Amino acid sequence: MLIWNLKKLNSINKIYLNIAQIQKIVSNDLENVNNIIIQNIGNEVPMISELSKHILAAGGKRIRPIITLLTSKLCNYEGKNHLSLAACIEFIHTATLLHDDVIDESKLRRGVATANDIFGNKTSVLVGDFLFSRSFELMVENGSKQILEVLSSASSTIAKGEVLQLTTVNDCSTSKETYLNIINSKTASLFAAAAEISAILSNKNKLIQNALMTYGQKLGIAFQLTDDALDYIGSENLGKEIGDDFKEGKITLPVIICIKKANKEEILFWNKTIENLNQTDQDLNTALILMKKYKAIEETLALANKYCSEAINALEVFPSSEEKLALESLAKIAINRSK
Repeated sequence: MLIWNLKKLNSINKIYLNIAQIQKIVSNDLENVNNIIIQNIGNEVPMISELSKHILAAGGKRIRPIITLLTSKLCNYEGKNHLSLAACIEFIHTATLLHDDVIDESKLRRGVATANDIFGNKTSVLVGDFLFSRSFELMVENGSKQILEVLSSASSTIAKGEVLQLTTVNDCSTSKETYLNIINSKTASLFAAAAEISAILSNKNKLIQNALMTYGQKLGIAFQLTDDALDYIGSENLGKEIGDDFKEGKITLPVIICIKKANKEEILFWNKTIENLNQTDQDLNTALILMKKYKAIEETLALANKYCSEAINALEVFPSSEEKLALESLAKIAINRSK
C-alpha cells in the first residue's frame, strides 16, 4: 500500500481544543439533548426504538448538535429551546444516515454494522422517515417560523443533494463545480442550519446570523472534503476500508482531479473502473498511484484547509471566548481526522 507524505497544512501556533474538551464545555446541555432524543424516540414501537438507538449509539461525536449548543452560548442565549433544536438537528442527521446507507448498500459505518444490514432496507427507510417527522415536531414546538423555515429548507436541500449525487454516480464527466454543489447541499446545509438557528433563537441581527451560517457552511464543506480524501488514505477514526467510494463508483474530488489531468490511457482506466464498475483486485492500487501522481489528495486537503480557514474567519465578529475557541477548534478537527 502506498504511503502518503502529506505536508502539515496548518502552521498557526494557536492551541486548539480536542473533541473531549469541546464536549466538556457543553456536557450538561449535551446530556439534556440525549435525554430529549431518547424521550422522542419512545417505546411504543419496539423496532423503532431498537433501530434508532442502534444508529444513535454509533452516530459519532454529535458534532452538529454541539454546534447548536456552542453557538447558542456564543450568542448568550439563556433559554432552553436550544436543547430541543439540537436534538432536532441530530434527528435530521440520523435520518439522512439511515437513508444514505440504504442507497449506498453500506454494510459498515464507523466499523459497526449499519442499520439496514441488521434490520433490512424497508425498516431503515421507514425509521428514517419517522425521525424526520419527529424533527419537524420539535421544530414546531419551538414556535419560531423563521427557525422552521431554516430547518425545513435545510432538509429539502439535503434531499436535493442526495438526488444530485445519485445522478453523478459512475459519471466521469462530473465537474468540480457539480461536486461542490452536492457536498454543499448534502452535508454543509445542515452544518449551516445548526449554527444559524442559534442567532435567530437569540434575536441577533442579520450580521451575526450570516456569520454563523457561513461558519457552518464552510465547516461542512471542509468536513466532507476531508472525508472524501480519507477514503483513499484511511483513518482509524472512520472505521471504513480504504477505497469504499472507489468500489461504489462514487465521483469525489480526488477522482475528479485525476480525470481532469489524465492521459488517454488513464481516462480508459477511470471509465472502466468508475463508469462500468469493471474492477479487479489491482485497480484500487492503480487509482492510488494515479492520485499520488497528480497530488489529488494533497489538492483536496488543501481545499479543505481553505474552507476551514474561511469558517474560522467567519467568527471574527465575535469577541474571544471559550465557545468561540471551541467552534474554531471544531473546524481544525474537521480537517485533521487522519490521525
